[in-house]
Amino acid sequence: MNRNNICPNGDITDYGPEPFVTNINSAVMRNNNYRRALWTGKHLQLTLMSIPIGGEIGLEIHPDTDQFIRIENGYGLAMMGSDKNNMNYQRPIRSGFSVFVPAGTWHNILNTGRTPLKIYTVYAPPHHPHGTVQATKAIADAEEH
Repeated sequence: MNRNNICPNGDITDYGPEPFVTNINSAVMRNNNYRRALWTGKHLQLTLMSIPIGGEIGLEIHPDTDQFIRIENGYGLAMMGSDKNNMNYQRPIRSGFSVFVPAGTWHNILNTGRTPLKIYTVYAPPHHPHGTVQATKAIADAEEH
């Protein structure tokens, strides 16, 4: 099976739940959408994200989903807490850093750098519908509500 994470037209597709191998750094760096599901399986999901300068993921909580976030390019601030009004765990993040968000933890990632923050996130179990593509945070927010 010859699979490439970039389709001939340059688009990135959700390849789950089929077996898949990719150069994750290349896929993340080529993604310019706020969020794009790259692989969605029964128990795990990988999404690519591009957070604009001064942007953020937005305050959120996933009651039944653990989350792993990897920063591929840029600078930011990871914020977490047991209450959305008390985000007492805050750490600067940059390329090469990983963030682990336990289920039931309020969290947000802010882009504090001068370029889009390029990240990928792994959800277990999946959090977004298979094939999710959201060009902007505004679109993502509208689809969540």
